Amino acid sequence: MVPSNLGYSLHEAGRHFRRNWSTVMGAIVTIFLSLFVIGLFAVGSVLLNRIAGNVEDQVTIQAFLSDDANKASVDAFQQKVQGWEYVQGVTYKSKEEALESYKQKMSNKNASDVVAALDGDNPLPASLVITLSDPSKVESVAGNLTADADFKGIADDANDPSQSVQYGRETVKKLLSVTYYLRVGTVVLVALLAFIAFVFINNTIRLAISARRREIAIMRLVGASNGFIRGPFLAEGMLESLIGSLLAIAVLQAGVSIVLPRLQAGLTFLSFDIPVPMLVLTYAALVAIGCLLGLFGSAIAMRRYLKV
Repeated sequence: MVPSNLGYSLHEAGRHFRRNWSTVMGAIVTIFLSLFVIGLFAVGSVLLNRIAGNVEDQVTIQAFLSDDANKASVDAFQQKVQGWEYVQGVTYKSKEEALESYKQKMSNKNASDVVAALDGDNPLPASLVITLSDPSKVESVAGNLTADADFKGIADDANDPSQSVQYGRETVKKLLSVTYYLRVGTVVLVALLAFIAFVFINNTIRLAISARRREIAIMRLVGASNGFIRGPFLAEGMLESLIGSLLAIAVLQAGVSIVLPRLQAGLTFLSFDIPVPMLVLTYAALVAIGCLLGLFGSAIAMRRYLKV
């Protein structure tokens, strides 16, 4: 559609909107439903990925220390580990902090009775809590710990340092596997939904064009160029897609505003917060996808009627 044809194309698209409102509404509803499903899945995927990311961020390594470990040696080793690749931070947790943490975690399981039965003795070891910049490297960092000669000298179990390193090996493997497949599945399913939306839009616009095939034939007989004929249909496809995408965005935003606060109130241990820039990017992508689908759907549907 050339610039000189823009005004005529928009005028004709608006005229067709008024004359064939039922067909236009069918196209808009089809586009709305298709983009709504894509947007719903995209927002849900963003939410699930953020939840998975929050859980990944909680992946830590605990390196348990011997009660007889020299404080200077512990401090030196802490500084050493801090400089390792993939290590974000290293925090020292004393025996007293370990016992207090145990009380808080086991507050509903008679932790006070267990602590009282110890009669002032604290069997929990001090430890170094290691947070990672890349949770997928947890096994690599844990392996470096157990193989380090300096750690063997301060480990809680000097004979088998691997027993002094804890990070929930099986749990971490399952978590990283789930998040990986979740992210891959997100890309695949969004692409599949976009393809399905394209097929629906193409078929809907093809029906609209088929209903006006005589008009197209007459325009060709009087010498109208393909670009001139194509312009109103491309404008119509774009406008229908734009309206459909805006409706999808409005419904999605209403759902985000109503549903997410209720989920957050019921599941306080999870975060259902989606950053505004992420939502804006998702909505902008929906508009772009809708307009592109409308544009290419119209162009492809017109091909059979513009063959020489």
